[in-house]
Amino acid sequence: MAVVPVLLRQLAIMAIYMAVGYFLYRKRLVTAQGCKELGNLLLYVVLPCAIVNSYRVERTPEKTGQLLWSLLLSLGALLLAMAVCTVLFRRRKIECFGVSFSNAGFMGIPLVSAVLGGEGVFFISSFVALLNIFQWTYGVVVMTDSRDSIQLKKLAKNPILIAMGAGLVLFFLQPPLPSVVTGAVSALAGLNAPVAMIILGIYLAQTELASVFNASVLYGAAAVRLLLIPALTAVLLCVLPADPTLKLAIFIAASAPIGSNVAIFAQIHGQDYTLAVREVCLSTILSVVTMPAVIACYSLLPGAV
Repeated sequence: MAVVPVLLRQLAIMAIYMAVGYFLYRKRLVTAQGCKELGNLLLYVVLPCAIVNSYRVERTPEKTGQLLWSLLLSLGALLLAMAVCTVLFRRRKIECFGVSFSNAGFMGIPLVSAVLGGEGVFFISSFVALLNIFQWTYGVVVMTDSRDSIQLKKLAKNPILIAMGAGLVLFFLQPPLPSVVTGAVSALAGLNAPVAMIILGIYLAQTELASVFNASVLYGAAAVRLLLIPALTAVLLCVLPADPTLKLAIFIAASAPIGSNVAIFAQIHGQDYTLAVREVCLSTILSVVTMPAVIACYSLLPGAV
């Protein structure tokens, strides 16, 4: 499987989307408020549609087993990342939260879709859903130093979790759906990559580029997110007897850069929002180089393919 060339092509396309977002903001064609509204569109409509769409597959014993494996591997990869960050960034809230959670939804899903097709999105939907659960539990505790800050009502209303629930209903019950509905859901799911990367481009345009590249603390966080965690995840995946395509999908999600939600959570909980945005921008830029490299290395490991 020629994974790296496909990945490089998709990363180049996503870089163009980012450049569009950067240009729109710099030319005052999109404001910070407009970016927030695009984020709402992505979070509440586009990304849920991508997840629901991935579960519209025929239910077979093989697919059911793959679903269970995807939950297990996703849980293992996320717990591993959080353990690493707890050890390395115990006193640094922004780094601990940001590095723990990759941009599996905004970047992982488009990349996995390009490399592996709809089957790959089916595999990492569990990763994205679990990531959201941990962000609203472990992540909130990291940001606030208080378990009392966890709001289960907000977690229950999370659009990603609702989408996964709807997707599982479709997968297990296999109800017939009108073609107009499935066509609309598929079309909206296809907006995930451009909308997500345009938003990241707008984030980048709001940040002084010099401040992104001149702070050593940012490189440390990026190195752990983009190199150390993928390396440890690769070891975990290689020792487990799951489907190679499934493991590759999880590995791509785990190798993605720092997720943009760290900036949102930092702002909500009164932390350093600017630092969070700089970390997201730097790790996203560096991931254009690191993701193809770590995925190429992973594909050479015994048990990976």
